[in-house]
Amino acid sequence: MALHQAFIADAARDAALQLLDDLLGDAGASDIAVRLWEGTTWRPPHSAGEPRATLVLKDPGALRTMLEMPSDLLLGEMYIFDDVDVEGDIESIFPAIDRLFEHRLGMADRLRCASLLRRLPQSGSARHDTHRTQLHGARHSKQRDGRAVRHHYDVSNEFFALWLDRRMMYSCAYFEQASDTLDQAQERKLDYICRKLRLKEGERLLDIGCGWGGLILHAAKKYGAQALGITLSKRQAEVAEQRIREEGVGDHCRVEVCDYRDIDQAESFDKLVSIGMFEHVGENLLPEYFRRAWCLLAPGGAFLNHGIARNLHHPDRGPSFIAQYVFPDSELVPISTVLRTAEDTGWEVRDLESLREHYAMTLRLWVQRLEQQATKARQVVDEVTYRIWRLYMAGGAHRFRTGWLNLYQALLVKPERGNSRLPLTRADWYL
Repeated sequence: MALHQAFIADAARDAALQLLDDLLGDAGASDIAVRLWEGTTWRPPHSAGEPRATLVLKDPGALRTMLEMPSDLLLGEMYIFDDVDVEGDIESIFPAIDRLFEHRLGMADRLRCASLLRRLPQSGSARHDTHRTQLHGARHSKQRDGRAVRHHYDVSNEFFALWLDRRMMYSCAYFEQASDTLDQAQERKLDYICRKLRLKEGERLLDIGCGWGGLILHAAKKYGAQALGITLSKRQAEVAEQRIREEGVGDHCRVEVCDYRDIDQAESFDKLVSIGMFEHVGENLLPEYFRRAWCLLAPGGAFLNHGIARNLHHPDRGPSFIAQYVFPDSELVPISTVLRTAEDTGWEVRDLESLREHYAMTLRLWVQRLEQQATKARQVVDEVTYRIWRLYMAGGAHRFRTGWLNLYQALLVKPERGNSRLPLTRADWYL
């Protein structure tokens, strides 16, 4: 019996090594290693030097599961529940994962791979976990949107503070050079947005989805704006309110917990800004989003919409890990759809800038800072939550680096009888 079991184990190991050679054994996976459940380590045939990352197959059936029915959701769950682990630079694993989805084998190769797969052990039953989103009601109703936002942003203020910058800006930073610190790049982003809006002292600013209040505080303190921020997260609002009191700007800076659809103050604002919020709106509600923003803005005002858009040719890889565990009900649409919807509402598009590389850099810094604070993070949240965030941010960095996702700042204006009130050049943005 023992000899038979040893033979089966050796056959499974050899099959796994052959499959890895067939699917990943070229220069495209040279930066990684794979350690099997029994300790054998695979490296690509022509690799040199130490791997940037090692994929550890803890469950003997993990490789078979990954190859038989791959999806973003399945692979994500295998990592967060510790069937597999990643040692080293987790972002380096994603090119190999992409290859597993994109590999095109001929008939003979598919038959050989199927034969090898049958020699591998099978995993146990799928897990069902409370970390998955459980939402009810009409999609993008106010009640459901509130629950979706709280699922993501109410994880823990202490958790976010471990790896965000000192202002707790949870959006793409703006780098002048790769050596910039996260604090420097986030402050530069805030200033850049205010300059794009040409924000002036005394102007009324509405920040739709203000997070922990970083922008409204910056706009009030540095530019003298009358700033209002809105969020659906009470925990975020508590931090923002505390900071407003500490900074002594309560007379011209405040935050409210409310849905953007509940703001009923026609033409009450001179400038609008939305940073990383419209991804939660939903494609079907984008017309309402832009109409409501239009009604809130005084004629001649400007609206800076900063958010993620997907590549028009982004492939669908089955059930989404992000939708189930990270951003429930979020919808990423191509920038062409966003701008067309804005123009249909009446907005004039005055500027569009891609900050794709900046978001990849931002996410890498977040992952590094989270990993450096791993012990404290696991004390604030549980192990599965820590893994969810490490995986999602590393995957995001990869997708921005490779162009699957993009980050755009669109400057829109509400012309006053054709007068945009804008200067002829952008020179004042770069003083």
